[in-house]
Amino acid sequence: MSDTSKFVIEFCDIIDSYGGRDKVMKALCYSAKLVAGYHAKRNPELAKRYAIASSKISGARATLRLIDDIPMIQYALEYGLGENEPDKIMAILGVTANIVDLLYYPIEKICWLSEHKIVDVKHADGWDNLNSIFWVLSVYLNLMRTMRNFTLNQEKLNRSHKLCDPNSIDTKSLAKHRLELMSIVRISLDFVHAVSTLPKGYLWGGKLTTFQVGAIGTLSAGLGIYQIFAKRRLNK
Repeated sequence: MSDTSKFVIEFCDIIDSYGGRDKVMKALCYSAKLVAGYHAKRNPELAKRYAIASSKISGARATLRLIDDIPMIQYALEYGLGENEPDKIMAILGVTANIVDLLYYPIEKICWLSEHKIVDVKHADGWDNLNSIFWVLSVYLNLMRTMRNFTLNQEKLNRSHKLCDPNSIDTKSLAKHRLELMSIVRISLDFVHAVSTLPKGYLWGGKLTTFQVGAIGTLSAGLGIYQIFAKRRLNK
């Protein structure tokens, strides 16, 4: 079987899953936004077409997230108080992140219902701002957890390096550790994007251009897709 055929099979397997499909749709959404931002002044008509495509794909992703509550509740119940985490800091971050996400999903639904005029929501702008705040908190906590996990794994690898022959360290563990570093970069990009949706006057809220948002989102999605491929190959 050729490398191209293997890639196609792997790609099809990825888009068969909810997470994989969402990553691909995210890449399409933000690459369209990137093109729209690039052509904003050069070719406004073309920019408008790509902006519409980006908006429609973003709307589809938001609609699919409407059913995320049940899996999130199940995950939070199984996670409990983080008894299986390596230390208390990870457990505290994990529990806090779950609470924020359990509040974030209903708020996002209210905003979705308001946007599509299904329900008459008072103070819709206030709900949108609250949605942005919870998105920022969710991404920030996820970033803190990932950075903490990376630090703990680094300490473990350092101890192994001192106690053992460096050449005997498990290459798969090293590869997973490098992927964790990539996660930090990816989530940091998501955090920059999330903060940009805050109202003007809060950090860099409202200060990023369409082109900048498109570039950040495209890079984040590309890293996410690469990580999916890399993790699949590591687990084989």
